[in-house]
Amino acid sequence: QQMATANNKTQCFVCNTEKNTYNCKGCSNEFCFPHLTEHRQIVDKQLDEIINDHGQLQQTIIQQKQNSHNSSLIEQINEWEINSVHQIQQTAEECRKTLIELTQTLIDDVEKKFTKLSEKLKEIREEDEFNEIDLNNFQLKLTQITEEFLQSSNISIKEDSQEFIKKISIISSFDSYQSNHPTTSTATVSKNSITTSYKNYFPISIPAIPWNPITPLYKMLNQYQPPIKQKEIQTKENQFQQFAITVAGGNGQGNELNQLYWPQEIFIDNDKSIYVADYENHRIVKWKLNSSTGQIIAGGNQNNPLNYPRDIIFDSEINSFIISDKGNKRVILYSDRNQTDQQILVSNIDCFGITIDQNGFIYVSDFENHEVRRWKQGDVTGELVAGGNGKGDQLNQLNGPSFIFIDKDYSLYISDRENHRVMKWGKDAKEGIVVVGGNGYGNSLKQLSHPRGVIVDHLGQIYVADQGNHRVMRWCEGNDEGEIVVGGNGNGNQSDQLNGPAGLSFDNEENLYVVDQGNHRIQKYEKTLN
Repeated sequence: QQMATANNKTQCFVCNTEKNTYNCKGCSNEFCFPHLTEHRQIVDKQLDEIINDHGQLQQTIIQQKQNSHNSSLIEQINEWEINSVHQIQQTAEECRKTLIELTQTLIDDVEKKFTKLSEKLKEIREEDEFNEIDLNNFQLKLTQITEEFLQSSNISIKEDSQEFIKKISIISSFDSYQSNHPTTSTATVSKNSITTSYKNYFPISIPAIPWNPITPLYKMLNQYQPPIKQKEIQTKENQFQQFAITVAGGNGQGNELNQLYWPQEIFIDNDKSIYVADYENHRIVKWKLNSSTGQIIAGGNQNNPLNYPRDIIFDSEINSFIISDKGNKRVILYSDRNQTDQQILVSNIDCFGITIDQNGFIYVSDFENHEVRRWKQGDVTGELVAGGNGKGDQLNQLNGPSFIFIDKDYSLYISDRENHRVMKWGKDAKEGIVVVGGNGYGNSLKQLSHPRGVIVDHLGQIYVADQGNHRVMRWCEGNDEGEIVVGGNGNGNQSDQLNGPAGLSFDNEENLYVVDQGNHRIQKYEKTLN
């Protein structure tokens, strides 16, 4: 079959000279004989490249077919399956644990009351001193105990309406690609990325390859390498159970070992023992994990008196506690191993909150002087690090600073109580920035009401005890408003309510603890699986 036919003398498409030319039926151009031969060689070479592309694509298809069960997407589906089963098992285990603990607590409480009633009955029987009034009282108490015992079985399982395990699906752009690119005699390549994803899980994208008409297909294939499987780390906010577990106090105000009286702040050690600044009882009380009573480790007697302790932290370097002893206008160093050895670190200060940085420097908020100072060993006056410009609401002022927190970058977070905001002061800063609230007193998501405890998690999210609104808020720096983490269901003493929350803390499993001041108890909100 001939490629071209000879014509009379015309201009050659390549050399532009008039010669006997031959017409190429493929490109419709005229070529002289030498250039026709050259043109033919070029076309032959292009055919070879297409054949080579065909072979390359065939090999790729064969490899994909052979490895269809071993692709990274299959591995990610397997990983999702394992993680989902793990989440279900872990949640079931947590529910079992909570149920057992709750049931045991209720039964133990009823058993104590029942034992006490039994002793009273035995006592009056032996003394033979009782009348109808006594009998009515005993009958009433017995009825109450019976009702409490029956309530221990009034526990049910609640199923959340929200999706627990995120469903995955396969989304392919192949169908839409075919509909948008019908088969014709001219090959086209889309300039857009083709993405396969599992509903926002494990996104995998094939990057767009610039299309050049002279780029052979096999080179384009070589530019695309199958993605190396890597686990995508997704940063997610922690969520917490909305019904808390009482882990200290909760037996009304009082000075018994199972009671607290207007607690302020807490410290939690690695064993999940809770150290409580028991404000009105002038003592520090240690509550061990799952204990029903506390142990006085400081104050509560005349040997080592405390006077309205407000805050407590732990210095791991010297294995000692540091206590904000407000009534005595001092900050003291205290070791529960040597309870007679107390050292005054700071004196003559209206101390409220205290914190310590990684260098061992102590920061103390002075409520009366509207400032925060940093102290190191041997300091007499300390170094001013925030406020100190009189009471006010300017960025270089504070108004009744309460609890404080310092992060690893030495940024200081201050609950500016009477300004209804939280301030962040960077290292060596002359003024702070408002990171929470600052929109006046109120209960909207943009406002706070007399904030107290403040802590920052590993993601930089700020948690604030919004005392006047009986809730704990979480804010991300730069956001216009926060979100309610726990509480916010009105002032009350139910397990989903708070009454003037004060201090905040996390344990080593990121469970959230709230000092429920007005209810004289410490509430634990367990972290839930995302």
